[in-house]
Formats: sequence, structure tokens, C-alpha cells
Amino acid sequence: MKLYLLFVVVATATVLSPGPGVVMTLTNALRYGMRGTFGGILGIATGALIVAAISATSLGVLLATSALAFTALKLLGGAYLVYLGIRLWRAPPLKLSAEAAHEANFGKRFLEGLSLQLTNPKAIFFFLSVFPQFIAHEANYASQFMALVLTYSALVVIIHCVYAFFAKKAKNWLTSERGGRSVNKAAAAMFLCFGAALATASR
Repeated sequence: MKLYLLFVVVATATVLSPGPGVVMTLTNALRYGMRGTFGGILGIATGALIVAAISATSLGVLLATSALAFTALKLLGGAYLVYLGIRLWRAPPLKLSAEAAHEANFGKRFLEGLSLQLTNPKAIFFFLSVFPQFIAHEANYASQFMALVLTYSALVVIIHCVYAFFAKKAKNWLTSERGGRSVNKAAAAMFLCFGAALATASR
């Protein structure tokens, strides 16, 4: 996995970017506190494992035997990251709700996070077009696959916990128009940079 560090950076940018999962984690943190976010975060991480298993494994054989397929998917993945960057740059400020709500139990929050990730186009497309390019086809596929999937899921847990931790402290800023716009712009810049890097990476 020569491009493992690039994978970590791209995956981090993907997980950090504003989306349904981030909004859910921040909203739960503002409503219920740090503890109230754990079920949803673990649900999102578990959903990532399931989506990866379904999406990425089916492409392994194709990418190992076809240089054309690898190149096409590499360009498609890079273009997708650039597209996300442009869309985020133009998007309205991220809006969060801090209103009190009835607290759901851990199981319900877990299922909420799981279903959110299983139907999240960003996660599905990431594992279909971006993820397989970081696997070295001359080495053992299964071990690399597990390493990358577990890395991605670990990043989900770590980054969402960081979001939750700072949500209360930055409540006023996060729920402001300026704060929401800043989150979008920062994520957009990362996607544009890493999309270009991915598209020019060698096999």
C-alpha cells in the first residue's frame, strides 16, 4: 500500500466534510451531550464497514486485471472529489439544531447512524471509485482491504468524537452563518486538492 498515507488524508477529508453523518453527530452533541453521540457514531462506523464490504470487494478482481479499468476509476474518483469540493464551496452554510429533543436510547441512535451511512451516496461512491485504487494488486488483497476498511472506520469514530467534543464549546460559532460557511469552505479546499492528487497518482 504505497499510497496509504494519501488514503488516510483523503479518507480524513471525506469523513470531516459536512454531510448527514456530521450533522447528526453535531446535533446529537448539542442536544444530548457527548454521551448521546456514541450510538450514532458507532452506527456510522458499522455502516462504513458494510458499505465497503459490498462495494469494494466486487471491484478487486476487475482492477487487478485491467489497467484501463483502474485508470478510468482513478480519474472518476478524482473527479468526484473535485465535484464535492466545488459543491461544498457553493453550498449554503451548514445548519444545525440545538433545540432540546426527547433523548433516544443507544440502540435507536445506533440504528439511526447505521441507516444514515447505508444510504449515504458519499460513502457508497467513495468505496466504489476511490477506495480500490489504494490497494496494491501485487500484494495480498484481503489484508490490505481489511487494513483500509478498519482505518476508515477508525477515522469515522475519532473524527466524529472530536466533532462531538467541540460541539458544545463552539455551539454559538457552529450554529452561526459564519461558522457553517467556514466549515464548508475548509472541506471544499481539501477535496479540491486531494481530488487533483488522486487523479495524478500512479498505480
